[in-house]
Amino acid sequence: MHSEYYVVTQEAADKINNAKADGGRVICVGTTSCRTIESASDDDGRVKACSGWTEIFIYPGYKFKVLDALITNFHLPESTLLMLVSALAGREHILAAYKTAVEEKYRFFSFGDAMFIH
Repeated sequence: MHSEYYVVTQEAADKINNAKADGGRVICVGTTSCRTIESASDDDGRVKACSGWTEIFIYPGYKFKVLDALITNFHLPESTLLMLVSALAGREHILAAYKTAVEEKYRFFSFGDAMFIH
């Protein structure tokens, strides 16, 4: 899994933590924001203001601390990002979604079609 630089401001951390405290959901747009909040959170799921490089590798069996749902594009088969979405939705569910995407000629890669995973 590649490393990515991130910055979480105090304002963003407060908004995420307040949303969770109020019973709301945290929905990330893109795998970078998912990896960011999971890296910037403590074991209790509280996000802290910080910056750095995330090298977190999320794969099936990972227990999400903050993320409740994810909007992301269709990633390449056999990629680490496919493993990340499988950790959230389950491998079989993701493989079924990909089968449909291929049959329906969805666009893959960064500027392709997106999916909502919860």
